Amino acid sequence: MKIAIDARGINWYRGTGIGTYTENVLRNLFNIDKSNDYLLFWSGTDYESFSTLNSKVQISSKKYHNFYEDCYFPHSISRNNIDIYHVPQNGIGISQNINCKKVVTIHDLIPYIMPETVGRGYLLKFLREVPRIVNHIDGIITVSEWSKKDILKFFPIDPNKIFVTPLAADIKYKPLDKHCCKQLLQAKYNIDKPFVLYIGGFSPRKNVPSLIKAFSKVCKDSNREYILVLAGAKRDESSTLIKLCDELSISDKVLFTGYIPEQDLPLLYNACEVFVYPSIYEGFGLPPLEAMNCGTPVITSNCSSIPEVVGDGGILLDNLDENTIADSLQLVLFDKKLQGSLSERSLIRSKEFSWKKTAEATLKIYEKIHSLY
Repeated sequence: MKIAIDARGINWYRGTGIGTYTENVLRNLFNIDKSNDYLLFWSGTDYESFSTLNSKVQISSKKYHNFYEDCYFPHSISRNNIDIYHVPQNGIGISQNINCKKVVTIHDLIPYIMPETVGRGYLLKFLREVPRIVNHIDGIITVSEWSKKDILKFFPIDPNKIFVTPLAADIKYKPLDKHCCKQLLQAKYNIDKPFVLYIGGFSPRKNVPSLIKAFSKVCKDSNREYILVLAGAKRDESSTLIKLCDELSISDKVLFTGYIPEQDLPLLYNACEVFVYPSIYEGFGLPPLEAMNCGTPVITSNCSSIPEVVGDGGILLDNLDENTIADSLQLVLFDKKLQGSLSERSLIRSKEFSWKKTAEATLKIYEKIHSLY
């Protein structure tokens, strides 16, 4: 087969779920597949490691992306006799002028499920383009059975056209020496106390206020010194969270780190006492899996796709009940035996996911679409 992939998301969405997915699927595809030929559409730099014996890279520009999507990519696909074209970023940017079989990865339907949590520009683009995309492609890849169910809820298409390939954590997320990680974090971020960790952005669907309120209850009920570390770039929503901390009189116990370089995230996962992820909706939810890969105790939501990911590797709870979150936090923080048990379970569960498995499943999807349609 000759396969073209829109790889622009690697640089455009670096550090997000889409960017992580695109990069890791491609790297692992190239490791396992030496017989098919690949054409990558690229934007930006750092493409050298994606040029292999059976792949070539064609550079495009973000500035003139409409021209590239509607003219340059279709022409290149025709000229190279491409069999399958894959667009990983929810199908956004796939042209009607493509004359080969088309595959898109739709990660979630958050703009349909929780439109109030999505920026207006992206919301309008998603709602305008996705119905057209779904009706004109040969296969949809999605990242969880939950997302597949959502797609079928909004789009009455053949379920056999939707394929589920779970995501995985990067290899850098692994158990590290806890004491060493704490020392590095103290030197770099002045984190000098045992801490509860949250990573995952501050969108309203992430439900961070419930975590802050639950942590406030734990602080009042305990004489032990803990802090809550909220890692991530400060956006508009973070000002509301800072105000909430002031109202609860716990500002001195909550650290907003701001942007954390990706290479420092494993330090946080390994050094914390427990990772809490109270999200209301996820298409997959990588942060709990990243924490589990590090052997970290995890408390997270029992809704959307998250139970598919966490399974019995963490504590699943009603994320809208701050009292339940607080009770679970106290259980884990004050019971070392439970911490050890959760750590073991998280490592066992995390081994069920790997990017190699995701790439293998993706290649089988290409083969099936190529042979059936």
